[in-house]
Amino acid sequence: MGTIELEQMEFFSYHGCYEQEQVVGNYFLVDLKFNTDSNAAIKSDDINDTVSYLTIYELIKDEMKKKSKLLEHVAGRIIDRLYTEFPEKISDVTIKIRKMNPPLGGKLNNVSVTLTQ
Repeated sequence: MGTIELEQMEFFSYHGCYEQEQVVGNYFLVDLKFNTDSNAAIKSDDINDTVSYLTIYELIKDEMKKKSKLLEHVAGRIIDRLYTEFPEKISDVTIKIRKMNPPLGGKLNNVSVTLTQ
């Protein structure tokens, strides 16, 4: 097994429980980690024998465009979609979504949610 990680993907999205968050938006950082069988790709040097980073990125980008109140909901949707689109190729998915400068009334770099399935 091999591990693939896409780290600190930055998106501007409209997630949050407060109405203003869904109007003004915010920056989010997303980290994704998953396992995959890398044996065929090691031997072939062919992208068809692995999971394309671009395809994964585009999937996450698509899900980040959809407004949600909770980061847990966004992370769960991304995990569900990954397993739907790559049922035989991935396992042990961990995703972390960070909301940068959350509107909590004080100085705070970020809040985050991490889900593993």
